[in-house]
Amino acid sequence: MKATDSIHINVLVIEDEPFAQNEITRLLKNSSYTVEIIDYIDSVEDAVEWFETHDAPDLVFLDIQLSDGLSFQIFEQTKVLAPVIFTTAFDEYAIEAFKLNSIDYLLKPIEPKALESALSKYFEIIGHYSSDKAQITETQVLKLLEQSRAKEEYKSRFIVKIGDQIKYIPVEEIAYFFAEDNVVFLVTSSDNRYIIDHSLNQLTNFLNPEQFYRLNRSYYVNIKAIVKIHKFFNSRLKVDLIPDATDEILVSRVKVNEFLSWIES
Repeated sequence: MKATDSIHINVLVIEDEPFAQNEITRLLKNSSYTVEIIDYIDSVEDAVEWFETHDAPDLVFLDIQLSDGLSFQIFEQTKVLAPVIFTTAFDEYAIEAFKLNSIDYLLKPIEPKALESALSKYFEIIGHYSSDKAQITETQVLKLLEQSRAKEEYKSRFIVKIGDQIKYIPVEEIAYFFAEDNVVFLVTSSDNRYIIDHSLNQLTNFLNPEQFYRLNRSYYVNIKAIVKIHKFFNSRLKVDLIPDATDEILVSRVKVNEFLSWIES
């Protein structure tokens, strides 16, 4: 008997590849938890219809690329009131996935330890509210997911490439990021510059907002890199950084109050 046999969850699997359906079934059945797969869905269209005609399951395993489109379209067409564990062979959708009801994001082929960790995270979240999952409302599910994501650590380091070598840069050593000609550079406090494989928009999900701030479309800065703030024409602000930036860095009038509040806090 499993140590967690008393814990039972109903799982909906949304996956369009028969082999992948069989594999996730095998992994779930071999996990430490008692899992009942209540249905298999293989398309966005069928998933939307399912959610509109059935009570929400305890948990959804959701492949991102389905036979008729990306599974994110499901959330655009109907309410999904259950926590979701995304599965995919690609990591390019991770950021978008975590904006939804996501507990975890598993890359295929799924490792048993990764699946076990995802299930443990689910029970940790649910356990904070009640042992009776049937009592959890939509608002409570979303709140618990938000609390769980808030506990996720921001990046502590970034990987950069130097020729055929790879090194990591601790966040504490980063002065700022800037974008130029669709390329994003990481600048360290010692004025070393490296190209990174993230857009400035993506950095919002990786950086602690207490430490980093998006000044404008081109610059994302560490508060420690700001050495002077000047009043500028048309109620804007001019910011001096160290190391020196090659551009004149301005904060628009509409962002001035927000920026000053961030500095003060």
